[in-house]
Amino acid sequence: MNALFLSVSTGKGHFKAAEALREAVENKYPLSQNLIIDSLKYINPVVDKLVVGSYLTTVKANPYIYKKIYEISELNDHFYLFSKAINNLFSHKIRSLISQTNPSVVVCTHPFPLQMLSILKKKGMIDTPVAAILTDYVSHNFWVHESIDAYIVAHEGMKLELIKRGISEKVVYPYGIPVSSHFQKKKSKQTLLQELNLENKTTILVMGGSLGLGEIENAFNALLAVDRELQIIILTGDNSKIKQKLEFQAACSDKTIRILGYTHRVSDYMDVSDLLITKPGGMTISEALVKELPTLIISPIPGHEEGNAGFLTRQGAAIRVDNTVHLDQVLTHLLDHPSTLQRMKKAAGKLSKPAATKDILCLLESLASNRYLDAFSP
Repeated sequence: MNALFLSVSTGKGHFKAAEALREAVENKYPLSQNLIIDSLKYINPVVDKLVVGSYLTTVKANPYIYKKIYEISELNDHFYLFSKAINNLFSHKIRSLISQTNPSVVVCTHPFPLQMLSILKKKGMIDTPVAAILTDYVSHNFWVHESIDAYIVAHEGMKLELIKRGISEKVVYPYGIPVSSHFQKKKSKQTLLQELNLENKTTILVMGGSLGLGEIENAFNALLAVDRELQIIILTGDNSKIKQKLEFQAACSDKTIRILGYTHRVSDYMDVSDLLITKPGGMTISEALVKELPTLIISPIPGHEEGNAGFLTRQGAAIRVDNTVHLDQVLTHLLDHPSTLQRMKKAAGKLSKPAATKDILCLLESLASNRYLDAFSP
C-alpha cells in the first residue's frame, strides 16, 4: 500500500499527524512508497508564502483579528466560496501529482488540499480514496466537503458535529488523532532521568509548540516564583530568541532548569514530567493524553485551540489559566492537592486514543482494498 499525505505548513501539528501515519504504513509495508507533500508549496511557493505567512503573522501579532476571521468563516459562506474558487484554480496540480505517484489512498491533514480533492472527485477526475484527519478536538466548516471517503476525528462528539454539518455518519470515524509510536511506549522514569541528566523531583514541562508561541516567558517567571522544590523543563521549539532570553534568566535561579529548542525526545520529557504547561495544539494534547499527563493550558490560539481548551477542561483532563500571573497560585494548589492531579491524570487516560494510529491504518487499508475490488468488479 502506497499513501500520499497532503498538508500545509501552518505549524508542525498537521505534518506530525501525517508523519505518524507514514511511520505506521512503512513499518507494516517496508517496500511501500509514501510521500508527505506541503500542498501549497508544491502548487505555488508564492501562494504558500502569502497564505501561510499571513496566518502566522496574524496569529502572532493580531490574535483578536484571527479570532474574528475564524468565527466569521464558521458562520459565513463567503470565505468558503472564496477558498473553493482558489482551490479549484490550483486543483489541477494535485491531480497531476496523484497521476504521477498513483497512491493507494490520499490522506489530508489540512482542509485546503482536502477541498481540492473534493473538487477533483466531484468532477470525476480522480477515483483514489481520500481520508481527512482533523487534528483538533473541534470541527470547522472548512473541513466539510463532498465525496470524501473517510473523516477521522478525535472523539465521538466531533462525529456528531460533522453529522450536523451534513457529513454522512457512515464516513466519520472517531478513532482519534494519530501519534508517533514513540508516544505509545512508556519508558522507565529512572532510566530516563539518568539519560537526560535530570533530578528525581517534581518536574514541570513547559511547551510552546513547534513555533515557540504562547506566554512561555510569563509562565517561566511564574514557575520561578513557586515556593516548592521543582525541576523545570522548557521546550521552546524553533523560537531561538525566547530560548536565549530564558537561558539568561535561568542562570539567576537556584531551581533545576533545562531549556531546550526543538527536540525529537518530547515523548521522553513527557515520561519524566508530573505536569504539562502548554498552549493546546491538537497534536501536543493528543500526545499528552496518551501519556496520561495532567495539563495546564495557557494562551490558546483563538478559534481551534480555544475549542481544544474547552473540550479538555470540560472533561477534567486540564485546567485553563487565562492569566499566567496566577499560574504560580494554580500550580501551588495542585501540588498541595495531589488527588486533583490524580483525577486529571485519570481523565486524560479516559480521553486518550493510544490505538488511533493502528485503527486509522486499518481503515486506510480497507479504503485501498475496496478501490481495488471495485476496479475488478463486473
